[in-house]
Amino acid sequence: MEKITSFTINHLKLYPGVYVSRKDKVGESVVTTFDLRMTRPNEEPVMNTAEMHTIEHLAATFLRNHSEYGSKTVYFGPMGCRTGFYLLLSGDYESKDIISLLIEMYSFIANFEGEVPGASARDCGNYLDMNLPMAKYLANKYLNEVLLNITDKNLYYPD
Repeated sequence: MEKITSFTINHLKLYPGVYVSRKDKVGESVVTTFDLRMTRPNEEPVMNTAEMHTIEHLAATFLRNHSEYGSKTVYFGPMGCRTGFYLLLSGDYESKDIISLLIEMYSFIANFEGEVPGASARDCGNYLDMNLPMAKYLANKYLNEVLLNITDKNLYYPD
């Protein structure tokens, strides 16, 4: 069996960033999958599930309600390795094309106050596994250390 594309990336050279993981043709459209890598694989601690779950709820809510990208958002969710998230958008994009969207989204998360959307027994299968303060901390860290100072090393997968 062939390795899937994401397992061919050298994770020893991978930095936090925004990467195009793949582009898939679906009918006449293209779906772009982004790798939103928030921590350095195998170097930094992975994120805990509570803060990842909180980021997922906030980011998905933000994206689905976005005036431009709401109708283009196919999926936002966590990586199993807990080093980042996948964002799938309808359209043919490059990493640099969505930096302003991500700055807006991670600013929203970093500054969020109140009840996390969908964090109730009625709306979520594991609503108690949330950590808003840590989600805000991680969003702010990614925003300031990566998104606001983005370079090619954070936009393109390493060789």
